Amino acid sequence: MFKHFRINPLEWLGYLFAPIQKNSAFFVFMYALGWMCTQLEITLHLKGAKPYELSAPELFLDIYAACVVLALIPRKVRYWVRALLYVVLYSVALIDMFCYVKFESTLTPTMLMLFNETTKQESEEFLASYLNWEVITSYVGWILLLILTHIVWIFLRKQLGKMSNRIILPKVNDIIPMACKAVLGIVVAWLLVDAYNQCWDNKEAMKRLFSHSTIGQVEHELTRKDRAELYLPIYRLMFSVYANNLADHQIVQLEASSQKVQIDSCSYRVPNIVLVIGESYNKHHSQLYGYNMPTTPRQVAMAKEGSLVPFTDVVAPWNLTSYVFKNILSLQAVGDSAEWCDYPLFPEVFRKAGYHVTFITNQFQSKANEAVYDFSGGFFLNNPELSNKLFDTRNNRLHPFDAGVLQEYDNLKKEDKEHNLIILHLMGSHLMYKARYPQKTRKFLQDNMYDRPELTKKQRMILADYDNSVRYNDSIVWAVTQRFVDKDAVVIYMPDHAEEIFDGEPYMYGRMHSANIDYRLARNEMEIPFWIWGSPKYRENHPYGWAAIQQAKNRPMMTDVISHLLMYFGGIYSPLYHEEYNIVSPAYNTKRPRILKGVTDYNQLKKQ
Repeated sequence: MFKHFRINPLEWLGYLFAPIQKNSAFFVFMYALGWMCTQLEITLHLKGAKPYELSAPELFLDIYAACVVLALIPRKVRYWVRALLYVVLYSVALIDMFCYVKFESTLTPTMLMLFNETTKQESEEFLASYLNWEVITSYVGWILLLILTHIVWIFLRKQLGKMSNRIILPKVNDIIPMACKAVLGIVVAWLLVDAYNQCWDNKEAMKRLFSHSTIGQVEHELTRKDRAELYLPIYRLMFSVYANNLADHQIVQLEASSQKVQIDSCSYRVPNIVLVIGESYNKHHSQLYGYNMPTTPRQVAMAKEGSLVPFTDVVAPWNLTSYVFKNILSLQAVGDSAEWCDYPLFPEVFRKAGYHVTFITNQFQSKANEAVYDFSGGFFLNNPELSNKLFDTRNNRLHPFDAGVLQEYDNLKKEDKEHNLIILHLMGSHLMYKARYPQKTRKFLQDNMYDRPELTKKQRMILADYDNSVRYNDSIVWAVTQRFVDKDAVVIYMPDHAEEIFDGEPYMYGRMHSANIDYRLARNEMEIPFWIWGSPKYRENHPYGWAAIQQAKNRPMMTDVISHLLMYFGGIYSPLYHEEYNIVSPAYNTKRPRILKGVTDYNQLKKQ
């Protein structure tokens, strides 16, 4: 009575191959499509970049899983589901490859954001400009050829099917195909186990990536060494949609927080307030702070003449540009219960108080090949509606060097009014350092000038390039002050964060993004230069204010509260202003914890 329940081992092994058998064309063509994308699309800006090394096993794992799902769907429905998948996967791959060919980047959240903002006319003009023979003969052509091959195969298969119906074929012994399926099932099992062992960590990383609630958390996730490898176009599209949804949520929060802006009065204490935000500036490579190389001769000269006051104990809250920008633009202080986007941004406060607000950035301009880090930092600044609330004037292009920021201001300063807040955002010493200063100009610092025997020649060359970028930055910030030398003005300079640059073991450059912050990491990546320059007219018109600045230079500060110092200079009276956050006020809280990356109190690290 139990004969119908006997288990045939060969039959069970054959079930492992069944999903591929039932979806053989899907498996072959989608594997070919995925393999083509992984091998042709390589990160262009990284020297010696190679395809994702686990492409083959992970691709097998992914497509086999898709075949399993398809095999569980009734045959008639499965046909249409497969057809839909073909349309989606081929279309996404074509778009992704097109972006790679035209913009040297695969699909990014910024590309999707720009697409959503594109009008019908702009789309038509774009397609007319870019869809040409040159594109067809590029890597895009390989995908088109695969699609054509697939179409030919479908046609031939239908023809063969019609022919087989007219021919009576002899029956084949059932045990032979069953044995073959069993062998193929064993091969499939071995490949699955191998793929699982190699690729499951990446699947866990993908799950972790898509589990965050803010775009900032996503950005921080991508700084991990074990970050997810989004190796297929469809994954990159999914990530772009996900990132834009997170960004849209914070845009909504920012729009709601703008309703909280309340201005009681404004005395316009300083008519011209300039905030210069640098990039990746290690304080211990500044001559102004005792570095033994001539990196900041102009700042040193201004300090000696008494027009520049360097502050000695200032840290950044994060070592990520986007996090810092959100902290410094928002009136939220680190430690508050709500998010940064639940508070108004200070440029809008200044606009509503009557200041003309100019924003010139050499980094946050939406571009197709923008990495998620710049997307995270600039999505809210580049939102058209929010940008109009925050700024009266802003630039719309990037420059290879920061002298372009000065040129932009010179072109836009005709729009300045009686009272102005000007925010200049530089590229500073952002990687790659050699690209941050004009190579045609004389290099002031050479690798052979460094008495650092513990470093290799290549490391000394990188160090020299970094210091040259700092020296070039010195010329830029000096030029900024000279544009306000005849006005009642203050210029505040601060970089977003610092940078590792071979200052102690391990000898490295860049940032470590470690969750465990010790003093060594904080010293190299969070301690930053910070100074205030006062024009002759400012020092003459505001002697008490200038004295307050000089008296505050040794107070501890974290740049998340810079907005309250700016509101003091503007003479803006509002419930949003907190005097205990204003470093030049007698009421400033010098005991406030300075929490780095939301986890470690810098003040406690100093004591250690």
